[in-house]
Parts: sequence; C-alpha cells; structure tokens
Amino acid sequence: MGKGGAGERTMTRTKGQLEALICEAVIKFEKEFMGRGPLETKAYIIDDMVLVRLKGVLTQAELKLADAGDHQNGRELIKRIRIALLEQGRPLLEAAVKGILGVGVRSLHTDISTVTGERMILFTLSSPPALVCERNG
Repeated sequence: MGKGGAGERTMTRTKGQLEALICEAVIKFEKEFMGRGPLETKAYIIDDMVLVRLKGVLTQAELKLADAGDHQNGRELIKRIRIALLEQGRPLLEAAVKGILGVGVRSLHTDISTVTGERMILFTLSSPPALVCERNG
C-alpha cells in the first residue's frame, strides 16, 4: 500500500488508538449494515485476537419479541437473524479490521445475548499486529 497505508498506520498508533479505531469501524458497520448502533463499544487486542464487546445492540422490536409469551422461540429467532446478518457483512468487517491492524483476519466468531442486549465479536488474526508501546507520563 502507498503512503499512509494500513501497515504504516499500525506502526504509528498505540494499542489504545488501534482499539478505538476498531470500535469506530464496528459502530459504523452496526449502524450502516444492521440499522442501529450499540450504546457502548469496547475493543481489546489480545495477542493475535481482537475481542469487541457491544452493549445495547437490540432494537425495541427485538426486545419486545424476546420478552413475548413464547420468549424462547423469539430469542432463538433474534440470535439466528443477527448471526446471519453478521455473516453477510463479514467481508466488510474483516476488511475494516485488516485495514486498521495491517494483518488479515483468520476467523470471526460472534454471539448475542437477548437477555442483556450484549454482543461479542471475536476476530482471530493471521498474526499478532505490530503495536507501538504506550508511555505513561
């Protein structure tokens, strides 16, 4: 990649800055692809993995469906739909993470709680990203 490419950006950003960029990319994906953004998002780079925790991702309609009379079927339906939608948008998410970290995504795993409205996304990477040490003070 040319000047200012993903690999170059990785070399000049701290772990915290990269995690913030991943949060921004996931929030953008949730808003544009899923139709609604989370209330809170946090990303963690751990060796060759990125864990993203999203809170408050369910719509009002999904919350009502999860609490409806036959809530077990409603909850399973919400989970299946959300996972299927994420799978369709997976190439976009993987490209965003690769663009930020400069390393490819090996796999993506996800689950969503219809009780708490929390979603977890785990990216496993082809290798650990190059990180700049953060300095205190």
